[in-house]
Amino acid sequence: MSKAPKQPVSVLVVIHSADGQVLLIERADRPGFWQSVTGSREGDECLRDTAVREVFEETGIDAANLVLSDWQQQNVYEIYPHWRHRYAPGVTHNTEHVFSLQLPAPCAVQLAAAEHLAWCWLPWQQAADKVFSPSNAAAIRTLGQRLAPAGES
Repeated sequence: MSKAPKQPVSVLVVIHSADGQVLLIERADRPGFWQSVTGSREGDECLRDTAVREVFEETGIDAANLVLSDWQQQNVYEIYPHWRHRYAPGVTHNTEHVFSLQLPAPCAVQLAAAEHLAWCWLPWQQAADKVFSPSNAAAIRTLGQRLAPAGES
């Protein structure tokens, strides 16, 4: 049985600690590509449920009772050619919905072994420089501005 094509609707969840450290995970299918949690909506689930599910699947963190914020921000981007086979024929762009998840402090995570190789916590500035996706880097920089005390950034 073949898998249904992925929906070109996804979430980006920037997981961070109260002091501005950001969790990054390294893709198994592209070693060296670091990112925040991402994933496509399944069925007709609401985007918040997609975010909670993807965070749990990719890190083992149960976001249901944590501070998960929907930024009401969408990024439309061209799907990298090497991942287009996952979508229906002719689909070239994805709409990504941005969320953040605040944890009290950095913690160990349980990766989905088939999807990710490693994880790390970095100060937000370093995390923004390390991720491969421009929209991910922009979201981390926005988070840094939100967390910075007035007059800092």
